Amino acid sequence: MRKAAFLYNPLSGGRRERRLADVEAAAQVLRSAGVEVVATPTRSAVDTGSQAREAIAEGCDTVFACGGDGTVHDVLQGMIGGSAALGIIPLGTANALAHDLRLPSSPAAAARAALHAKGRRIAVGRIEYRNFSGNSGSRYFTVAVGVGVDAHLFYKLNPLAKSRLGMAAYYVKATHLWLTHPLETFSVEVSQGGAVRQVNVSQLLAVRIRNFGRVLRELAPGASLERNDLRLVLFHTRSRITYLRYIIRGLLATTWRGTGIELADGDRVTCRSPESQPESRIFVEADGELLGTVPAEITMVPDAVTLLAP
Repeated sequence: MRKAAFLYNPLSGGRRERRLADVEAAAQVLRSAGVEVVATPTRSAVDTGSQAREAIAEGCDTVFACGGDGTVHDVLQGMIGGSAALGIIPLGTANALAHDLRLPSSPAAAARAALHAKGRRIAVGRIEYRNFSGNSGSRYFTVAVGVGVDAHLFYKLNPLAKSRLGMAAYYVKATHLWLTHPLETFSVEVSQGGAVRQVNVSQLLAVRIRNFGRVLRELAPGASLERNDLRLVLFHTRSRITYLRYIIRGLLATTWRGTGIELADGDRVTCRSPESQPESRIFVEADGELLGTVPAEITMVPDAVTLLAP
């Protein structure tokens, strides 16, 4: 590592007043090791990928996403297919990818870990969807895609409540949705190794990491960044109790033995509105960021990016 860019989200997490101090503490660790560091606030979710590309064009061999999973997601968009490494300084609300990589929660400690980390090439997911203007869009992701109830959560979640209450805002809204959301079903086509099948579900998760941390823990047993496919959680049920039992299973890291929820693998997944209700708005999120609605197609991009990890 010779020159690194720190792209930091000044609004990420619940400690805005400490954001610059956290970023500077991490940057100073690298500077003390002889690394040139350029720290820049992200302009917007749309522009962050371009900022990463600009930093690489200016000679940065490493780009650090300083924030939460949303910041990592935005930085990732500008790094696919290149040789520059993606590093993470966890400063967000959930930091699921940082949990999975076992990164220290302290910004300075995460920077020290990066100095000794090894870059590894990983596959990433790609999702094509319909944005809220009615046009086609696409994004890359490292953590997970959710279609259905969890994306509806991000649609309903008040950004101000999230910034003030952090994860508590998620838990309150998730509980409210669990009690009130109608749990609409939609069509999912799963492809794996040429075999194709179609099912109806009320929720789909396409997962890339094993450990989300906090209450979710192991959301999709068998998921791993080392794999070149997706670990899928298919909710065939509309039972609220079954949903709750599955989340509790993740918290306790036990084996799922119930019915109504299936663990599967896939290298391509297509989601569509139900034929009986073609105008239904089934929402789509990736890495915790609300994107739009179905129709959506999820695929894999092998050998996509170099990720710094202990």
